[in-house]
Amino acid sequence: MKPKKKGINTICTHVGEVHDEQFKGAVSPLYMSSSYAYKDVAVKRYPRYFNTPNQEALGKKIAALEHKEAGMLFGSGMAAVSACLLAFLHQGDHVVVQHDIYGGTYNFIVEEFEKYGISYDFTNGLTKADFESKIQKNTKVIYVETPSNPLMRIIDLEMIHGLAKKHNLVSMIDNTFASPVNQTPHDFGMDIIIHSATKYMGGHSDICAGAVAASEAHMEVLWNFAKNTGGSLSDYTVWLLERSMKTMAIRVKAQNKNAKKMAKWLAAHTLIKKVYYPGLKNHPNHALAKKQMKGFTGMLSFELLPKMDSSAFLKHLKLIKPSMSLAGVESTMLSPAETSHALLTPEARAAQGISDGLIRFSVGIEETKDLQQDITQALEAVAKQQQKILA
Repeated sequence: MKPKKKGINTICTHVGEVHDEQFKGAVSPLYMSSSYAYKDVAVKRYPRYFNTPNQEALGKKIAALEHKEAGMLFGSGMAAVSACLLAFLHQGDHVVVQHDIYGGTYNFIVEEFEKYGISYDFTNGLTKADFESKIQKNTKVIYVETPSNPLMRIIDLEMIHGLAKKHNLVSMIDNTFASPVNQTPHDFGMDIIIHSATKYMGGHSDICAGAVAASEAHMEVLWNFAKNTGGSLSDYTVWLLERSMKTMAIRVKAQNKNAKKMAKWLAAHTLIKKVYYPGLKNHPNHALAKKQMKGFTGMLSFELLPKMDSSAFLKHLKLIKPSMSLAGVESTMLSPAETSHALLTPEARAAQGISDGLIRFSVGIEETKDLQQDITQALEAVAKQQQKILA
């Protein structure tokens, strides 16, 4: 009899545990050693080889969540992104990249690829024609991010898989904003799945990590590169990440629910110009998001009316933290122009549709009425200041 597929909470809780054979503890033991025996052993373990007991075990959880064969942990999300791109791209190769992606990834490509002799093109839009028009004879990789940071645009993953298959490309996706709880890109044919595990996998704003899930064949290519660049994750952080991931599905589902409530509330507010959230029916990619996502995430962004000072609004918040990063259990807001996309030129931000007044909102697990009260008092404070200026 074929074993039944485990539910996501069961995977989060049990898959990828290190079993305590000596004392039968309920949680994984932590192996802090940086030096392991190499004689008469089945596996030569070394932290930089991504195969210490804790690293290896948590990689299995990542793989199971993303329906892949193998998983690997990195020191940060950007360590995972850069390792994946450089492992599969070589001098003379070309990559097609979605135009609106995380600012750190954009900056890495623009600042670093030239020295490696790697060429690239950013798409002008999100359609099949936008991507296919950029593919060249030397294109090796197609890279996307959905939902995108910070405008929550949605890419058709089946379409990307079709292009990758047609042109013999490796498809990569940054799945951070969705998390495996809301989206499993493998089910739509994507090859390499990347996460900033700092975000929903960690979920408590207290660790920095990256994660990759892929087939055994693709993971071997990645490992052969990554072992030489030293981007592995410390075992203590691996242990903390495993602890955090046990509650990931519960946390993310609560954040999904809160974000949808907040998006609807903000969209109806007289001082809000626009809300970007794929769970809203008026989002241009709502139907696609509904098709390929199980939940619409805890992330959204919005713009105040032009007369409202977004910087002053953030300063007046009392409960919601104006803070960098995202996806913790606490709600946070930030200005992408000042943080996640600050390294882009104003022209590059404008090309992506990121205005200086855009605010990214990572919705936590608090009561939504409390979040609404905090936003209301901050908006009212800014409105009063504006009235005094105009008086």
